[in-house]
Amino acid sequence: MKKEKENLITDFLECSEILTALGDKTRQHILLCLLKYEGNCNGLRVGDFVKLTNISRPAVSRHLQILKEAGIIKVRREGTKNYYYVDADKSCMDRLITLAQHIKSFMNILPDRRGEE
Repeated sequence: MKKEKENLITDFLECSEILTALGDKTRQHILLCLLKYEGNCNGLRVGDFVKLTNISRPAVSRHLQILKEAGIIKVRREGTKNYYYVDADKSCMDRLITLAQHIKSFMNILPDRRGEE
């Protein structure tokens, strides 16, 4: 069980950036906007997010940067315009899947600690 616990801790640490990015409700809303409206175009601009979310331009830009750094979205530049779109880094998603699998495995070896019901 000690080895499984160490693996789980390592996985959490490796996924901390993506978990932080996905754990924020505003960033979740931004991702939902991308998923909902991206099919109609090749991405959304900061101004589009401002209209869709009623969040200030600087705040939207910061949230987009966090999502980009976490490997969840990418940006395409056309002249002076930036278009953001969902294109998650495959290795990042693989680490997240591995984390979920390790959590599930770890839960299966833990003793029942609920006590009397």
